[in-house]
Amino acid sequence: MTRPSARGLTISAQRRRAAALFLAPMLVVLLLVAGWPLLRTVWFGFTDASLGDPGRAHWVGFANYLEWFSYGEDDGEWVGLLVDDEWWRAVWNTLVFTFVTVSIETTLGLIVAMVLNVRFPLRGLVRAAVLIPWAIPTVVSAKMWAWMLNDQFGIINDLGMKLGLLSAPVAWVASSETAMIAVMLVDIWKSTPFMALLILAGLQMIPEDIYEAAKIDGVNPLLTFWRVTLPLAAPAILVAVIFRALDALRVFDIIYVLTPNNAETRTMSVFVQQNLFQFDQFAYGSAASTLLFLVIAFITLGYIRAARLNLD
Repeated sequence: MTRPSARGLTISAQRRRAAALFLAPMLVVLLLVAGWPLLRTVWFGFTDASLGDPGRAHWVGFANYLEWFSYGEDDGEWVGLLVDDEWWRAVWNTLVFTFVTVSIETTLGLIVAMVLNVRFPLRGLVRAAVLIPWAIPTVVSAKMWAWMLNDQFGIINDLGMKLGLLSAPVAWVASSETAMIAVMLVDIWKSTPFMALLILAGLQMIPEDIYEAAKIDGVNPLLTFWRVTLPLAAPAILVAVIFRALDALRVFDIIYVLTPNNAETRTMSVFVQQNLFQFDQFAYGSAASTLLFLVIAFITLGYIRAARLNLD
């Protein structure tokens, strides 16, 4: 039974109040550095603001999202972000990129994590080496792969032709047929160690005696993986997937460095950046930023609900 304190508060109430006091400074800072810019971006999406003078913005309602533009005499067309083919193409590119890369990175990350979870000589050195791609800054690794994939000087084309796999050099990041594949491969190379690291943490939480009991009972390794390893590592895998999916939905730097101004690989973040700063459509870009935030929020909440993740 919880005893009332001297001030009439239970111990649990005192703990909640102490937690609120400790969290308050962080929440205030978070509100200032994240909440205020987000609200300003949403506001600019409903105005005609320009990058040169955003202070003179005027309210235009939903015109940046959807508006009937009349040519006169009962003729006109719908304009705005919701009927912009380029925007929906960027949404499609982002979803395809996220689904393919996160699926492959999760599978490869699980395999790498299971290998690193086995005891063998120099395991610590191998674990450190596996993390090197993740440790390299994204812009640096993207530029490095841009040179490697270059159709004239790249080592990928040179090796492919020497091995007889290619009959002629391929412009991997310039061709509309291979640009998205090249970007996905670079992202998989870079982000698989991150997935492996998170899944490895989950595998190390599984007690060894469960495997010893399965071995004594004569359970084959494949059934042990399916009935023991996968269910017990599932919480770590689901958390790793949501972290990686959030990054993939916001992907910008790899796309921007490897395939600039390529509609085949333009994602939502690249679309927003181009409209905000390159095309001088600040209000239109702000509206796209708002939709980008909503798309990521709905997908994340839907995933958490579908996976029944407990984030407490």
